[in-house]
Amino acid sequence: MAGRAGALLQGRSSRVDLDRRPILVFWETTRACLLACRHCRADAQTVAGPGELTHAEALEFVDSLVDFGHPPPILVVTGGDALMRPGLDDVIGRARAAGVPVALAPSVTSLLTDERMAELYELGVRVASISLDGATAETHEGIRGVSGHFARTIDAIERLRRHGFVVQVNTAVMRENVTELPAVARIVRETGASIWEVFFLVRVGRGSGMTELDPDENEDVCQFLYDASRYGFVVRTVECPMFRRVVVWREEGRPFTPGPLYRTLASSLERSLGRPSRASRAHTKGTRDGKGIVFVSATGEITPAGFLPVTLGNVRTSRLADVYREHPLLRDIRAARFSGRCGECEYRQLCGGSRARAFAASGNPLAADPACAYVPAAS
Repeated sequence: MAGRAGALLQGRSSRVDLDRRPILVFWETTRACLLACRHCRADAQTVAGPGELTHAEALEFVDSLVDFGHPPPILVVTGGDALMRPGLDDVIGRARAAGVPVALAPSVTSLLTDERMAELYELGVRVASISLDGATAETHEGIRGVSGHFARTIDAIERLRRHGFVVQVNTAVMRENVTELPAVARIVRETGASIWEVFFLVRVGRGSGMTELDPDENEDVCQFLYDASRYGFVVRTVECPMFRRVVVWREEGRPFTPGPLYRTLASSLERSLGRPSRASRAHTKGTRDGKGIVFVSATGEITPAGFLPVTLGNVRTSRLADVYREHPLLRDIRAARFSGRCGECEYRQLCGGSRARAFAASGNPLAADPACAYVPAAS
C-alpha cells in the first residue's frame, strides 16, 4: 500500500482480530458544515445540531478507545466539517497521548488554511482525506453546491501534500459523474495523493435524490478500478465490497466480459495515463459495515457505519468496545449470516455486500446487496 497511511492500515489489518476490535472508528464530530453537498449522508447544516457530545463527553469517548487493546483503532475525525468542532485540538491531543492514531476528513472551506494544516500536523495528524467528486468544475461544484470549489479542492490537496500529510482523495461515484472517473484518477496521480477511495452511492440523507449505477455498471466500474490501482496509488472502495472479488479474479487472471461502461472508462484511462505498468495496489481486506468499521455520530449514537443508520447504543451510556464485540447485529455481520444471494455466495467473508445498501433497499441490514451483479456458484 502507498505511503505511511497504507503502511499504517496494512499493519493493523494484518494482525487485528476483527471480532474483538475494529480497524477504523469514524467519529462524526459535528454536523456543522459550510457546504451543502447533494449526496451528504449527514444532512449537514451551517451550525452544530442539538445534542452533540459535549467537550467532556468527547474526551471520555476518545479515552474509551484504549478498551479495544493493542493496537488501538484508527480514529477518523469527520463531520459535517471536523474543523467546525470546538475543542478539536484537545480531542486530537488526547487521542495521540493515548497512542490512538488520528486521521482527518475536513471540508474544503476557508477554515482549511495553511496555518491550520501546520497546527494539525504538529498535533500528530498525518493522514487527511479530501473529497473530489468530479474532474471538472461543473460536475464537482454541481455536487458540492459551491462555486469555485473545484479549484480550491485541487489546491487543498496540493497544500496538504506540501505540509507533509498523506492525502486520500474520496470520490462518490454516481450516474452524474461516472464517466469522469478516469480524469479523476489522473488528478489523483498528478497531485501526488497516496490513496483513492471510491464510494458507491447509497441512497441515504441527501443522497436519496441521486442516481445509483445498476449492478452491471458497478461491475464495470470495479474492473476499471482494478486497472486504476496499477498506476501507483492505493484504490479502496466504500459500500462496494464486490471490488475485492473482482481484484481476486483479476489477480488470478480470470477472463471477464467487458461491458460498455468498462470499455469507455478503460480506454479513457489508458489515453490519459498510458498503459499501466505497476503491480496492483487494490485494497482487499475483508472489512465491511460493522466488521472492522464502526461509527459514532455527533450525538454519540453507535451504528455499524455512517451509511447504515441502525442505532446499536450510545457512547454516553455504553462502552464502544462492548457494543462492537457483543451486539447481536454486529456478530451476525461478522459471521456473514446473510440472506439471499449474499448468504449463498462463496465470497461472503471477503465481500459480504454493502450492509448499508441492503438496509436502504429492504430495511434488513442482513439482506442481499441489490447492487451486485454476481450470481453465486451455490445458487
